[in-house]
Amino acid sequence: MKKLVASILSLAVVAGIGGGALAQEAAPAAHHEEGATPHYPLKEPKEIDWTFAGPFGHYDKGQLQRGLKVYTEVCAACHSMNLVPFRTLSELGYSDAQVKTFAANYEVQDGPDASGEMFTRKAVPSDHFPSPYPNAEAGAAANNGAAPPDMSLLAKAREVERGFPQFVFDIFTQYQESGPDYIYSLLTGYEEPPAGFQVPAGAHYNPYFHAAAAFAMPKPLSDDQVTYDDGSPQTVDQYAKDVSSFLMWASEPHLEERKRTGFMVMIFLLIFTVLIYLTKRSIYSRTDH
Repeated sequence: MKKLVASILSLAVVAGIGGGALAQEAAPAAHHEEGATPHYPLKEPKEIDWTFAGPFGHYDKGQLQRGLKVYTEVCAACHSMNLVPFRTLSELGYSDAQVKTFAANYEVQDGPDASGEMFTRKAVPSDHFPSPYPNAEAGAAANNGAAPPDMSLLAKAREVERGFPQFVFDIFTQYQESGPDYIYSLLTGYEEPPAGFQVPAGAHYNPYFHAAAAFAMPKPLSDDQVTYDDGSPQTVDQYAKDVSSFLMWASEPHLEERKRTGFMVMIFLLIFTVLIYLTKRSIYSRTDH
């Protein structure tokens, strides 16, 4: 009976894996079939080898600093990070004086003053990254009707679901980088539309977009657009990796602490399990059966 059950389970797993593979192979063709319902994204995000991946992952502070530079010089023109205070930049290796100087480059609205009026002042470390637009409606009006999303939690909010059996393997590999993989793929995924595909006016074709085949944001990055001081390649690929890492940090600044705590908990549970087992054996060894 046990052999029969094991055989059935094995066949089910093999069938699931085979079915998943066939579905993945057939999916790209179905995307462009006339009259077929497309499944977005048309292309799955590329898996990048991040330093913060895995149970012992950690942030590369040099990469985070480069990502901050890309964000401030490119992304901040349209996207806010209103949940991230300037003071947290000290975690990227900046001194308090550097953080204060960086924050002073921005202006924020404050008030009311003694006369009841709102006023504008230079930002201080306790302030958050401001939005380039006064409200979402103004952002939408300036971007073909699509308000640019806030980037504070973008690396977590844009995670792409992975189907069976991939999500089962992710449990064992501890894959949690779907968000930065998606952002990287989106930033580097602009391409010419296939023959016969009509791109709406004001939109741009990108098969990695999670909601459609084209969207309002034009290609934001180009080679040599941002100057790096550490000699890193000034390419679209490097810019995309750096800003994706920075946005992952913005979404989960305590990732390293969480992973260290999780590892210590697993070690404790392992030791605790061994002690419980030895205690059980010690007690039952003196008990008549």
